[in-house]
Amino acid sequence: MNYGMIKKTDISNGLGVRVSLFVSGCTHQCIGCFNKETWDFTYGKRFTEETETEIMEALSHEYITGLSLLGGEPFELQNQRVLLPFIKKVKNLFPTKDIWCYTGYTFESDLRGYGCVKCESTDEMLDNIDVLVDGEFIQELKDISLQFRGSSNQRIIEVKPSSESGMVRLLKI
Repeated sequence: MNYGMIKKTDISNGLGVRVSLFVSGCTHQCIGCFNKETWDFTYGKRFTEETETEIMEALSHEYITGLSLLGGEPFELQNQRVLLPFIKKVKNLFPTKDIWCYTGYTFESDLRGYGCVKCESTDEMLDNIDVLVDGEFIQELKDISLQFRGSSNQRIIEVKPSSESGMVRLLKI
């Protein structure tokens, strides 16, 4: 897996001060995407053990609330398989920090259902994510007044309560 950027102090992509990893590769290719260069799976740098170490160091600061995964698309099949062991390490080393993930896929049908990106890593990846911002960016629904999302169709989902109840539970901000 490649990544386009690491932001070590990000306040735009989740609650609090966060470390954000922008992975490469996205088949959604939404019109008006703010990060079009990351559509290419070969864009940026290889995600290596050194990359993991760099992110873990950035997460170790007390003022960091958590990790945000963006893209590109974290739930592309090849990205899931690399991200799952990584986010499990993050959860193990930093159990009080949360993980947010942005995806163009929808929680119920694409990720928890039988969607085209469902693989052996999907359920466990979701089990290690606290908040999921789901849904493709839709230019016609763009709303700059929304927090932590770009278009009004996108939802900010509390993953664990939603998975346990079988009903989507939105994060109250």
